[in-house]
Amino acid sequence: MPNADLLHHNETQFRKSIVELAPGMWTAVGYAASTQHFVEGETSLAVIDTSESTGAAKNVLAEIRKRTDKPVGRIIYTHSHRDHISGASIFAEGRDVPVLANAKFKSDLVGQDDSIIAPHKALNRRTAAQFGIGLSPEERVSLGCGPGDRPMEGLGAGFLPPTDLVDSNREIDLDGVRAKLIMAPGETADHMAVWLEEAGVLFPGDNWYHAFPNLYAIRGTPYRDFAAWADSLDLLAGLGATVLAPGHTMPVFGKDRVRDVLSTTGAAIRHVMRHTADGMDKGLSLDDIAASLRLPEEIAQKPWLGEFYGKASWSARAFATGTLGWYDGNPTHLGTLSSVERATQMAELAGGVDALTTAARSAANPQWRLELCDHLIALGEPAETLKAEAMEQLAEGEVNATARNTYLWNARQLRNAEAAK
Repeated sequence: MPNADLLHHNETQFRKSIVELAPGMWTAVGYAASTQHFVEGETSLAVIDTSESTGAAKNVLAEIRKRTDKPVGRIIYTHSHRDHISGASIFAEGRDVPVLANAKFKSDLVGQDDSIIAPHKALNRRTAAQFGIGLSPEERVSLGCGPGDRPMEGLGAGFLPPTDLVDSNREIDLDGVRAKLIMAPGETADHMAVWLEEAGVLFPGDNWYHAFPNLYAIRGTPYRDFAAWADSLDLLAGLGATVLAPGHTMPVFGKDRVRDVLSTTGAAIRHVMRHTADGMDKGLSLDDIAASLRLPEEIAQKPWLGEFYGKASWSARAFATGTLGWYDGNPTHLGTLSSVERATQMAELAGGVDALTTAARSAANPQWRLELCDHLIALGEPAETLKAEAMEQLAEGEVNATARNTYLWNARQLRNAEAAK
């Protein structure tokens, strides 16, 4: 049975609905991995973020057409992640529509150039694992940031390139509705918030959602600037918004509530930074820094800081390697043993391969069982099924959706490989 808190998060935050933010303003939740937002002007609609697929965009547009038949006059991307930019062609409906984005717009998932030396296959494989591609809706539960059960038709197919790149804060007219585009680096360097001051409605993109922030995505990402992210949250908290419509999860209503969710999330990021930096200064190992990380009591119980998407311990590792690199200051780690050499030494220490196998099978701690299985697999021993069982056990108790999906996805790969032998 999946973690009860993860199930609750999925049921409450990704319930399929069109939420009215203010008169003539709506957010579509639960139709795709991300949310889509609509601002009705005098004769046209502005669309803020467009989903991950043409299939999802078609479903959302059909729902919005029950509320207004005004054509889309402009599209705004809050940032360049694929799940926000891949349904634009559906909303444009065959017309030339201005597309606004941050001048730093650069997608890490759209338009990959295979001629550039980079681990493209590894990224694709790890992305499939993080999002549980191929798992059933029951197995997947959610993405942590969106519903697991969603349309996959036209994934990435509806992207329209920006026509207007914005390099600084800008006042714009959304066909009679005043708005401000605010440069707000966070989850990405190209984040751009949309602020409708008169209505009190703020669209922060992925700088906030109802989960611990994904300061490091386990699919593999470059370092995300923790300090810039926290500073942007402070900036957004100071605007005095009464409605917050994030790039994932349900909108937040009420000025005090909006300020609280933004400011406490910024405080959580800074706590990770402080804890990790202090531990590194003391010469602690990264394993010990990550294992000892706890949020302060005053924010630890905030429901929007549950580790459904990001995870504090992963964030500590990301901050350490993002600021000082892979070397942790322990000279032991300047050299290395290969996986086979390390496994050989472990087997000898255990009293032979058979003893190591027995230890793996009897290990009560599934994490320890995984590590022993890795040694056995490196030695060519048949421990794939045992490792799959351990990952499935960890998945069932895991509150973090991306960890759950990754455990189950990799367990399936191991079982499929065993079946194919």
